[in-house]
Amino acid sequence: MDEEYEVIVLGTGLKECILSGLLSVDGIKVLHMDRNDYYGGESTSLNLNQLWKKFRGEDKAPAHLGSSRDYNVDMMPKFMMANGKLVRVLIHTDVTKYLSFKAVDGSYVFVKGKVQKVPATPVEALKSSLMGIFEKRRAGKFFSYVQEYDEKDPKTHDGVDLKRVTTKELIAKFGLDENTIDFIGHAVALHSNDSHLHQPAYDTVMRMKLYAESLARFQGGSPYIYPLYGLGELPQAFARLSAVYGGTYMLNKPECKVEFDEEGKVVGVTSEGETAKCKKVVCDPSYLPNKVRKIGRVARAIAIMSHPIPNTNDSHSVQVILPQKQLGRKSDMYVFCCSYSHNVAPKGKFIAFVSTDAETDNPQTELKPGIDLLGQVDELFFDIYDRYEPVNEPTLDNCFISTSYDATTHFDTTVVDVLNMYKLITGKELDLSVDLNAASAAEE
Repeated sequence: MDEEYEVIVLGTGLKECILSGLLSVDGIKVLHMDRNDYYGGESTSLNLNQLWKKFRGEDKAPAHLGSSRDYNVDMMPKFMMANGKLVRVLIHTDVTKYLSFKAVDGSYVFVKGKVQKVPATPVEALKSSLMGIFEKRRAGKFFSYVQEYDEKDPKTHDGVDLKRVTTKELIAKFGLDENTIDFIGHAVALHSNDSHLHQPAYDTVMRMKLYAESLARFQGGSPYIYPLYGLGELPQAFARLSAVYGGTYMLNKPECKVEFDEEGKVVGVTSEGETAKCKKVVCDPSYLPNKVRKIGRVARAIAIMSHPIPNTNDSHSVQVILPQKQLGRKSDMYVFCCSYSHNVAPKGKFIAFVSTDAETDNPQTELKPGIDLLGQVDELFFDIYDRYEPVNEPTLDNCFISTSYDATTHFDTTVVDVLNMYKLITGKELDLSVDLNAASAAEE
């Protein structure tokens, strides 16, 4: 413990473990500590008895739900875009050798009171029951424009500068109606509110292209993939990577007090009377509560079921997005479902999550629109947690703090935070220009 390190990472949440792995691969001497005796922090996976203890205060779950160890219930469930940045990070670091992935069956959106398949290509748009016949043609033209758009080829721009025109102005060009705009913005481009409509269209078009490319990669029913045995496997895989490159791990270290010099710069971390010296600290908000501020709360429900979500074509794994406008809310609601097909529950059992940014103190009432989509549930748990973001200046104190996980059930914002932190810590961009076709990140 009484050694000097370049970076000490506190907490083994997914963001912290990814950064620990990336920094170790860069040849940086890393010590990784956690006050808990398990990996994952807030993003851990629980077996059934652990879930029961957390939410019901009892050690044992009822026997009719099956073996406790057959459950891997993610506390921060999120799907990965098959062509997205997290998959690129996994391939860049070769962490894929520690993990197995499977495509997610379905991607759906709640529009006009119904759960409907998300179309993402001109062909899917023509088949979609989301739209009438004329709207299908208009949507098909818009999807064709997005698919053909190439930033380097002005011929594909149709005279539009996407970095100057807003999303709303671009969509107006194609005459799409409000419901179509809603599902495109929220279920294809994966924006969590409507602010994107007034921002340059470039970001939305690139997000739509990523969705379509991810959908095409595995020819499945969705653009998403998910690890077998749940997301709890990811922090441990990055921990293994860090260890291979010389990173040191210490779990079950109480307190982990960050020490500062007279100028307010970090100099080390003390636990159990011993201090490890370092130049920089990376941590989740709980380790430096005086350097973060509360930015909101997430309400969520966790359901154990014996059937797939109705109206999703019997999908064993699925995401349903409920856009804010459809519910009269300020933010979207997300439904995530996984099952025994991804080895997160015993045969015949399904785990579903409903999550959203809390707008009231009553998650039961607030989450009702999402819970109503689940059909009959065997067990239902409610939870509400605070979200924090850093307010410190890392150039002054050398503390790099992650932002709490949001309500979304996809990894878009999580990876952006990790890559921004990596750049702040190292002063360089992470090179993610890997050949995704050369490395298969999913197993059918």
